Amino acid sequence: MTRPAAVPASSPVPPPSSRPAAVTQPLSRSGGDGRPAAPVRILHLGLGSFFRAHQAWYTDRAPDARQWGIAAFSHRRRDLAHALTAQDGLYTLLTRDAEGDRFDVISSLAAAHAGSDHDAWLAYWRQPALAVVTLTVTEAGYACDPDGGLDLARGDVAADIAALRTDPGAPVMTAPARLLAGLHARARAGRGPVATVPCDNLAGNGAVAGRAVRELAAATGRPELVAAADGASWVTTMVDRITPGTTAADGAAVRAATGRDDAVPVVTEPFSEWVLSGDFPGGRPEWEHAGARFVADLTPFENRKLWLLNGAHSLLAYAGPRRGHVTVAQAVADPRCRGWLIEWWAEASRHLGLPGTELDSYQQALLGRFENPRIRHLLAQIAVDGSQKLPVRVLPVLRAERARGVVARGGARVIAAWMLHLREGTASVRDAEAGRAVAAARAPLPEAARLVLDLLGPGLGRDGELVAVVAAQVTELGGP
Repeated sequence: MTRPAAVPASSPVPPPSSRPAAVTQPLSRSGGDGRPAAPVRILHLGLGSFFRAHQAWYTDRAPDARQWGIAAFSHRRRDLAHALTAQDGLYTLLTRDAEGDRFDVISSLAAAHAGSDHDAWLAYWRQPALAVVTLTVTEAGYACDPDGGLDLARGDVAADIAALRTDPGAPVMTAPARLLAGLHARARAGRGPVATVPCDNLAGNGAVAGRAVRELAAATGRPELVAAADGASWVTTMVDRITPGTTAADGAAVRAATGRDDAVPVVTEPFSEWVLSGDFPGGRPEWEHAGARFVADLTPFENRKLWLLNGAHSLLAYAGPRRGHVTVAQAVADPRCRGWLIEWWAEASRHLGLPGTELDSYQQALLGRFENPRIRHLLAQIAVDGSQKLPVRVLPVLRAERARGVVARGGARVIAAWMLHLREGTASVRDAEAGRAVAAARAPLPEAARLVLDLLGPGLGRDGELVAVVAAQVTELGGP
């Protein structure tokens, strides 16, 4: 039941090709890997790498981990659930820093399901032991419009409303509808309340999720769904841990160091942060003993992270490729990109209300994390869903700077770089609003700047000075 120890990068580990085939075995609880599966008391939606490097890792490290098993459902990928089930829910977390690698088998995942298994999803909600429901579905997964409410015009939202109006137990697609169906199933079963804990990069994510679910319930016209939504507990969180995509080479490194075949390892950095605010009526793991923080006011922490880390990531993701960079580490090593980063941080820091020394330390820590040469964090991975990310990562600073009578050039540059990403990379654009965004960005300047600003924040396009600066930045970055 013991876990593999940390393995320094310099250790003389033989390459996978030189290991006898019989030495390599799949991960298995019956084979002595990890702990026995714990009883399911946590339900999770979004079975990706970040969840497995973050919430599942914190749960695995909690002193009462043997009491808190997680049943996780994929949001999009069916194959991931199948691969994890074949490994008894176990996987290897490869923590990579400049000094070496650490390999840990994570045991907190008790069951993995495809997102389409709606009957199993509802069955967990009916269990009396269920206490916590967490989500990692990306910003786009909450199906919000630019004003923060539920986007009733989205086709998948409209389809879910129709399905729930007919039958509250019918299969649904969106995260708000899955939550609402679960809350209703739990209420009908006569079970107590649970804490719903969104873990995506949205300011006030608990309130955002709660609003989306309540507006969805209202749109169905079913009083029992409205009552179920109104009785929920919503916890707001700030999460942080860089988790790049896993490669075949990472799988080979796990195999060489541990003698185990792992179809779904996760690579991450040493740094991790989780700050939570809200009520847990059914209890929760002792996450604080694993490094999580529970606070009364989350706002300073989430804005610091959204603006300084996530905003910087967006800047590098859209501006870096124009200078030939593929990863965060490459982009931040470029003096030009680094200068843009420092300018953005200066603008954002003016509106955080935190001590300057704390902000300076945080920025220096970010530079160290970005520079980690052994974390291959792809800019293309960060660039997904800019229409959902930029309104929370960049627009608050743009608006705060305009309120003091100036235009945030660093913030305008992020918008301009995203416009060029849309104008020139149609085949590579992965965005919930790809059609509208590409059409807006491809209009002639400065009209394109006005349309894109209005897409991100209705009314921003009426600010002629801001439009002019964004358009100028497009030209400065080398755009047509």
